[in-house]
Amino acid sequence: MENSEIINRIKFLISELRLKQNSFARRINTDISNFSKHLNGKLPIGDTLINRIVVNFGVSKTWLLTGEGVPFPKTEVPKLVVSNLDSSEKGSPVYDIDVTAGCASREMLFADDRIVGNVDVPGVPLDCKIVRVSGDSMSPVINNGDYIAVREIRDMSVLYWGQIYVVLLEDYRMVKYLRRHSDPDKLILKSENPQYDDIELQRSQVRGLFFVTNIIHIDTRM
Repeated sequence: MENSEIINRIKFLISELRLKQNSFARRINTDISNFSKHLNGKLPIGDTLINRIVVNFGVSKTWLLTGEGVPFPKTEVPKLVVSNLDSSEKGSPVYDIDVTAGCASREMLFADDRIVGNVDVPGVPLDCKIVRVSGDSMSPVINNGDYIAVREIRDMSVLYWGQIYVVLLEDYRMVKYLRRHSDPDKLILKSENPQYDDIELQRSQVRGLFFVTNIIHIDTRM
């Protein structure tokens, strides 16, 4: 590996993520002093450091090693196919809402009186909420009528670019890929369906953000 080029790309990540060097080191659970030596060229960049950056920040390993491609590629979300969403006493709560329709606040959106049951779906974290999606802007990754498991993001200082999020705005709710904007105060919302244009917005416009951990398709033929 060419250390100097990789060091430059790591410094680029630190700048893009708007983190201090020490904060970056803590996020990847590495010694702050040693990390400084890595960036100064006094210690070699090894596979362990590379893998920690890739895992913790969702960075492309190919880009980090070679500079080819993009640093934050579009990522795949696990898609589960089930015959139904049978209610149970345990598991993730299912909300009787269409997460892409309306403009209710986060508090109203996930009010307890909107829970219609709980489901225990293998592969879906128990701390997630399950909601319905309508429309074809994310087709064929998420189809009209599919369900998604989401987890709320409290800290927007570090986002996983290329991942799918539910974005709550003042007047809209959308499910989109989140892409990096050249202006750190802005975000780009991107659809899977090429018939939909990208949307640029200010970070300050976001009222709530939910990370999509799973896509759940109900196959009525099963």
